[in-house]
Amino acid sequence: MGAGNSDASIFPVPPEPFALILGPSMHIRSDEELETAIRHMGLRPERARSDDSEIMAQIASPLLRLRFGRVSVLAGRAAGRALDLVDPAHPATSLLAASLPAGWRGDGQCWIFIPDDDGACAREQPTRRREFFKMMVLLIDLFDASHFFWSPARLWSDAPQFRASIAEMLTSGMPPVLHLVAFRRHEAEGAAYVGTRGLELFAGQELEGRIPEGWTVGDMVKRLARLSLDMMLNGPIREARRIRGLDAGEWVYLSPPPAGEGGRAHIRVEFGGDR
Repeated sequence: MGAGNSDASIFPVPPEPFALILGPSMHIRSDEELETAIRHMGLRPERARSDDSEIMAQIASPLLRLRFGRVSVLAGRAAGRALDLVDPAHPATSLLAASLPAGWRGDGQCWIFIPDDDGACAREQPTRRREFFKMMVLLIDLFDASHFFWSPARLWSDAPQFRASIAEMLTSGMPPVLHLVAFRRHEAEGAAYVGTRGLELFAGQELEGRIPEGWTVGDMVKRLARLSLDMMLNGPIREARRIRGLDAGEWVYLSPPPAGEGGRAHIRVEFGGDR
């Protein structure tokens, strides 16, 4: 369920969110054929240029700009820097019911998509993200993609499952939390913890909790996923709270960091029961 090992000695999560899709059949189609297919999909591709060295290190020529609704995206075959960042064999990478084929990074099978916000204000971001994910659904269909990667969580998932989860989101309004947030196991001072990665993009905070004795990682992920979904829908945790847990008699204690504390905002999660 997206859980992984410690994040020690890892590449940092890229500052700009991006998505990458793997389509094993794409290497048999030329850039011109793919550009034409994208145009027929209504995404209005045009050749683009960028002065951003980081972007140019991630996207191989030709660089395209795609548009869908109010969303503008820089796209192209993934270059070496991007392929290194998404390496499924790296201990920092999480996988959700996904196993990439051998030779996944060869023959131009991976395309990367980097949103170009053009200075969009904060209140526009939820709508623009929805349109971005709608665009990803169209591209998954177009490329017959097998796998999808989301950089804020550094998470690979099955592309058809991701596509189905976005379709469900558009119907129910429930974000596909397991495809957008990774749940990572790590140890500190002799205790085991599970924390989120990628939730900060949607709620401004991450969650982290110690695994109670007798619990599995799956038990923790089920509960942290529920909390993550609530934060994605209703916003960050502003003050300490106690809420009912999943099981009878179970309580969850949520403790935000002190005001003014630097670094990323991690919410401490503790579990208890009726006494």
